[in-house]
Order: sequence, then structure tokens, then C-alpha cells
Amino acid sequence: MDTSLAFAVQSQIGLRSNNEDVAYAGPRLLALADGMGGHAAGEVAASLVIDELLLLDERPPSRDMLGDLRGAVRRGNAAIANRASRDTETSGMGTTLTALFFSERRVALAHIGDSRAYVLRNGSLHQITRDDTLVQSFVDEGRISPEEAVTHPQRNIVLNVLTGQECGAHFEMREADPGDRYLICSDGLSDYVSSEEIATILEMPDPQGRPQQLIRLALRHGSQDNITCVTGDVVPGDSGYNIAMLTEAAGSTACVVPT
Repeated sequence: MDTSLAFAVQSQIGLRSNNEDVAYAGPRLLALADGMGGHAAGEVAASLVIDELLLLDERPPSRDMLGDLRGAVRRGNAAIANRASRDTETSGMGTTLTALFFSERRVALAHIGDSRAYVLRNGSLHQITRDDTLVQSFVDEGRISPEEAVTHPQRNIVLNVLTGQECGAHFEMREADPGDRYLICSDGLSDYVSSEEIATILEMPDPQGRPQQLIRLALRHGSQDNITCVTGDVVPGDSGYNIAMLTEAAGSTACVVPT
């Protein structure tokens, strides 16, 4: 069965002075990079990585989708290193990255940092990424419970991001079934909105309204960070969605992508 994506993206600066989240939603690619506030020029690092990734949407995937995605992430990481070597003001910048690259019933996943990807399948929400955080390592070691992790004072310490150096980004292939609904979000959402609340909003029939509703809920729950949501529905046939959206510090831009 032929499938395609119905996608949407929205970003909110929150109470921060600038937006370090950069996100992209297109016919074959959903991606989010959250520039690290503790690093110089996080939004620059995020933009450099997304700029490399969005090129994946300009031509059909090869048979080696995971290789295509690995190559784009590698080039994005190299772009961070190159920029930092030329501009001392950006030295030490870094970014998380979560990306989903689709072709028919397959999806390639790339992940590093504490942004998250979820899939709603048959009414059940599943987190398909693992947070690269100190608190998640405590959970994995059995030192604290997942419930304790939600309010742990060190929950914002991220252990692994793209900085231009060698990194341990995670890559995997997954199946994408018709009816699946995917969400990629920054921690400005996931730190404040429960899985149950996320699932309820992803059940909404309006693809374009879901990111807006998720952001509104995060703000009501007290989120002060940048909040970005990228969603994609796997639908049978042609979704008719070919106007890609890029959301970054300077605002949103749109372009037609060949499908």
C-alpha cells in the first residue's frame, strides 16, 4: 500500500529571550534540533544541522535510507565544527537532534539529546527515543523511578549532543504503518505535558491543530522554555501535503517539495 505524510509544525519562544529550536516538516522528513542554552549560539548549531537534513526531502530516498540519514547528520555535525573553528563566538555551541525519514512503510530514526519522538499506534502512545540525560541514566540503573525522574533537580542535564566532535547518535529502522501518528517535540513540551495528555491531543482529527494545542497545554502547565512540536500522520495514498515548513529563530518559511 502506498502511503504519504500529512504533517505540521509549530514553535513558540515561551519566556526565553530567543528561540533556539529549529524544526522542519516535509513530505518525507520530520526533524527537530534544540540548540543548547548552555552552549554559545545554540540556534546556529541547530540551523546548521537542519539545513543538511532538509536536503533529504529534495529527492527520493535511496535503498539505504539509514545511510542517507547518517550521512546528513554527519555533514551537519561537521558543519558545526567548521563554523566553530571560523567563529570564536560560536565555539562550544551544540544541539540535540531527533529526525524521522520516511519512505512508504519504512522510517529511519536519528536521535541524540533530550528532544523526543513518539508514535500513536492503535490508540496507544509509545516513546520511541531514549533521553540522553543524567536522570535517564539513573532510571536505567534503577537508582530512581520514572516518576521520580519527572521532578528530579538534575533532569535538565544532557549528556550527549552534536557539538562538531565525535558523538554517539542513535540510528535505527522502524516500520511505519498507515494510521500511525508521529510527534517530535522539544523538552519545553515533554517536561510539562504528560504522555496521557499528549495521546489525547494526538487523537484530534485536525493535523494542523495538534501542534498548537500541545503548545497551549505546555504553556498552561508553566513551561518557560522554547516549545516546538512536529507532527506527521502516515496516511494511505497521496496526502496532498507538499508545502514543507521550516521553523527557526527568524520565523517560519514554506517551500514546495517535489513528491
